[in-house]
Amino acid sequence: MSQDKHSPKESAARRQSSEAAGTTSQKEPGSGQLQPWPRLASERGPDYRIFQVRLDQVSNPRTGRTMTRVVLEAPDWVNVIALTAARRVVLVRQFRFGCRELTVEIPGGIVDAGESSRQAAARELLEETGYAAERWTSLGAVQPNPAFLDNLCHHWLAEGARRIQDPRPEGGEDIEVFEADLEELRRMIGRGEIRHSLVISAVCRVLDLRLAER
Repeated sequence: MSQDKHSPKESAARRQSSEAAGTTSQKEPGSGQLQPWPRLASERGPDYRIFQVRLDQVSNPRTGRTMTRVVLEAPDWVNVIALTAARRVVLVRQFRFGCRELTVEIPGGIVDAGESSRQAAARELLEETGYAAERWTSLGAVQPNPAFLDNLCHHWLAEGARRIQDPRPEGGEDIEVFEADLEELRRMIGRGEIRHSLVISAVCRVLDLRLAER
């Protein structure tokens, strides 16, 4: 996904400018000579608490053009596949403002400063659901959207999970906690009832979703 948006006149003017400057030194697309784009300068944008906007001035190695790219600096995230002794998964249902829908997800949240992703996973599981777990296994990490985000989402498997207290959601949260068996979780994804990409990324490291029934 490109961040370039130019009118036809602007695009034509840019092409003419490039041609005037000479294009013989430009690399052909697909030449196998991809390089990182040098960052020439950075400017801080608005701080929206959950992310900090950064405006980078970068140079395209292929064309030599300088352009602005938007980066959202965000803390790492974490989510948890919590399984009880009966191999039932702990799920949460909550309203999401972006899609304006009630969504089904696995517990998760932000890795706070000074925390490891393992510590954040245990904290978020306890706060959102009231569950704690006996065994923890890292399922790796993914880049939520490297086009403009600079963070990672860490996936954790928590086994032997059991409820030890009431959930303690933050003031801006309203969460329903429930359990489902793994086959039902697989069917919920197959039916499109769970569409959160980071949830599915974590689940596919535990379940085979290729034959998910609707």
